[in-house]
Amino acid sequence: MNRICTIFGLPSLVIYSIFFFLCYFSASAQVTSSIDSTSIKIGEQITYHIQVEADTTDLVVFPEGQTFTPLEMIESYDIDTLKKKDKYNLIKKYGLTQFDSGSYTIPRQKIIIGDITFFTDSLKVEVNNVEVDTTQGLYDIKPIIAVNKKGSNWWKYVLLTLLILGVLAFLLFWFIWRKKPLTEDQKIALLPPYDRAKLALKKLDESSYLENQNLKDYYSELTFIIRNYLDEKVYDKALESTTDELISRLNLLKEANQVDLSNEDIKNLESILKRADLVKFAKSAPDVELAKMDRETIDVEIDHVKEALPEPTEEEKLLDEKYREEQERKKKRKKIWLTVGISVFLLLATLTALSVKYGFDFVKDTIIGHDSKELLEGDWVRSEYGFPPITISTPKVLKRMDAGLSEELAAQVDITLFGYGTLIDKFNVVVATSKYKKLGDNKIDLEQVIDGNLKTYEAAGAQNIITKRDKFVTPNGAEGLKVYGSLQMPAHPGSESLENGKYVILAFNAENVVQQVSLSWKENDTYADQMVERILNSVELKPAEE
Repeated sequence: MNRICTIFGLPSLVIYSIFFFLCYFSASAQVTSSIDSTSIKIGEQITYHIQVEADTTDLVVFPEGQTFTPLEMIESYDIDTLKKKDKYNLIKKYGLTQFDSGSYTIPRQKIIIGDITFFTDSLKVEVNNVEVDTTQGLYDIKPIIAVNKKGSNWWKYVLLTLLILGVLAFLLFWFIWRKKPLTEDQKIALLPPYDRAKLALKKLDESSYLENQNLKDYYSELTFIIRNYLDEKVYDKALESTTDELISRLNLLKEANQVDLSNEDIKNLESILKRADLVKFAKSAPDVELAKMDRETIDVEIDHVKEALPEPTEEEKLLDEKYREEQERKKKRKKIWLTVGISVFLLLATLTALSVKYGFDFVKDTIIGHDSKELLEGDWVRSEYGFPPITISTPKVLKRMDAGLSEELAAQVDITLFGYGTLIDKFNVVVATSKYKKLGDNKIDLEQVIDGNLKTYEAAGAQNIITKRDKFVTPNGAEGLKVYGSLQMPAHPGSESLENGKYVILAFNAENVVQQVSLSWKENDTYADQMVERILNSVELKPAEE
């Protein structure tokens, strides 16, 4: 009894106190029993026969329920009755099976005939493993079969995220990274200064200034062309300088041998620029032919200025190349920062909108992930566990667990455990069925059963356990005891730090059977709270009359 065993995935010192007595009577020749096979494979069914010969006035009571342990009864057949003179020959059949290999003994069964109790003989059964024939070839994979199941909403968030990213990528491409077609002005701006000046003169010829006798605008355009060319190639203040200042600068550059212009070239430029100044201020009105001659002179002087400029050195060309590369890098960095800024803004705007609608924690857990949320929104399983069965819906299939009973305890009680997780996990659920073999006249006290469970929590390291008790009724009317509350559990195996948690224990009893559902989870986990509520609402027990 003091041997440590495992229950609910945790160590425990004591399971239950068991009191029992048994009364046996010798079997009579009126009762016989047999099985159709003494050797079966795992999961295969054997038929257990009980044949009784009794008077027509005798009341015969056959075994009911799981009295064939360690084998499981999977079906109880109707009684076959044969009348022989003044006696009845009654034949009762049971379908039995076992899912673990080994040698088992079907215990003696109790049959009551009138006021006398009879017992059948115990029978040996060998359960063998199913041998796998590896010499046979592999079969084709069976096609997928559609299963109707309730899906989670995770795909909606994935679809929304993909849609947002798609729109974001399109906007960034369209407004930032897409190479837009160059406008006419942009194409002209990319031309060298000489070509731009020549093109500007050509466009001036195509204008209607001279036809309309608009000499003021004509000379303004003409002088802007030569000034702009000089500004880019000779003197960087040519556009803002007066005519005298510009001519003075050209003479200085000529004397310094920086520009190889002739005196005639400078004189021609001075003459045209001064005539343009007079036209602008309405002090002179030259005829159209003179304006055309000035245009031709400017065209020639642009060629002379180009020829007068020294060839750029390799160092200057290299500096220009580096300058252009630096400008390209600046443009690229600007695009990158603009892209990042827009992306962050759209992302924050989307997260803010989703957080306002669904809550920040929900959005965060959807993007980053949350174990309890994934369990809550996963494919739940509704199944029966143990016998008598406990029907329950859980986020994962509960796996059979070994109770680890000692031989002494195993002789007094059968315990079947099914669970998911452990006490120190984020979520733990256990379904247990305990069947007492030798209870006698003693009654099961559910309060003592619950106290035993709380001791298992303490043995696992739980502290500060607060308990509340209440009545619990399942949807199909089974009544039991509900104990719930809070506790502090180890954060990790062997850890001294504690985390706040909650627990619920349901306990039901009928005759010599105790059925339990145990749940534990972390505090402040809204998804776990929803799972617990869903599980508790799904618990159903087989009605007593069945």
